[in-house]
Amino acid sequence: MRVLREKLGTLCIFRELLNDTVISSLCAYLDNPTNSAYAEFVAVLYTRAGGNLGEYIKELCSDSENVYVKTIGLGKSVPEYMLSSLESELDILQEVAELNKEKLCSLLEYDGFLPEFTTTSLRLKEFYLHRAENIGKYGYGIYAKNRMFYVDEQGIIVPVLYPDKTELSDLVDYERERNIIIDNTKALLAGKPAANILLTGDAGTGKSSTVKAVANALWSEGLRIVEIRKDQLRSIPKILNELSSNPLKFVLFIDDLSFLKDDDNFNVLKAVLEGSVTAKSDNVVIYATSNRRHIIKEKFSDREGDDVHRNDTIQELISLSERFGIHVTFSKPNKETFLHIVHHLAEENEIDMPADELDLLAERFALERGGRSARAAKQFIDGLMSR
Repeated sequence: MRVLREKLGTLCIFRELLNDTVISSLCAYLDNPTNSAYAEFVAVLYTRAGGNLGEYIKELCSDSENVYVKTIGLGKSVPEYMLSSLESELDILQEVAELNKEKLCSLLEYDGFLPEFTTTSLRLKEFYLHRAENIGKYGYGIYAKNRMFYVDEQGIIVPVLYPDKTELSDLVDYERERNIIIDNTKALLAGKPAANILLTGDAGTGKSSTVKAVANALWSEGLRIVEIRKDQLRSIPKILNELSSNPLKFVLFIDDLSFLKDDDNFNVLKAVLEGSVTAKSDNVVIYATSNRRHIIKEKFSDREGDDVHRNDTIQELISLSERFGIHVTFSKPNKETFLHIVHHLAEENEIDMPADELDLLAERFALERGGRSARAAKQFIDGLMSR
């Protein structure tokens, strides 16, 4: 046990793990083995990992943003001496993962109660080297186990703790529109040229849900999604600089995009889409949703004036849209499509109701809500289920 403590002190590639609360409390126990120090170690392990040491070590290694994975992620060759160090350190961490109560308590002369913990048998070196060889699918750090992110007020990319779980199977119709987005995203994952996409159409037609469903479907292939608000557009060059060295592929998602007339953010986005020196990255695309009629919000007074004035406004709108390589329009569903969505959702949720009655109630609901949409169909079914 004391030799293991000395080995932990030699960690180099995984040195930041010594600052982890579980590892540091283990080291504190090995430095001074007392009943209290042992209980402290297990208490921290319970809090951080439910008491499973092997799984926790595995997670720590996966999350580590060390020099080895960063070198691999950049596509560079790893020096032989660094690889040798990595393998030796993984052997040390394997020893830690195999610790149990009996081994640790052999340092104590105490027969009373001490808390139990468990561990999972694993081949840490094999597991870690496999992930490194497939770093473009697994990633590292916060991107290893999270699929959706947002940009906080300080401009830092933060994981979404409870991400939207919409799956492609949850979406009905709009297959042509959806396939355009899927094909473009798969091109990105394959390292082929991929376009920025503007998704426009009426509210409730499933534009945002489609982007999130695609992200959920392809995250195991190395796709991550980062949502950014319109007022954070100036942060995009900085975000691209951060993500460009990451081995994963990213969708920067801007939902409900619209601009006031003379909005400075309008020109910022135009510059980013044009591909300035800092704004183009091979592993990042921008997907934005908007109602086409409201990309630029206008007052009635803005429409006054000569034809040249009105034409300038139209050209501004077009100039932004044209900078997206792909433009996908989600139209409001007609009656047949709307009822098809309703019946699909009803069947999925095991709602037993005569078809003609379901149609009548659904149409009435849509009329009361101002029109048919995929969102209205979902709300209608949710309402039936709540009764």
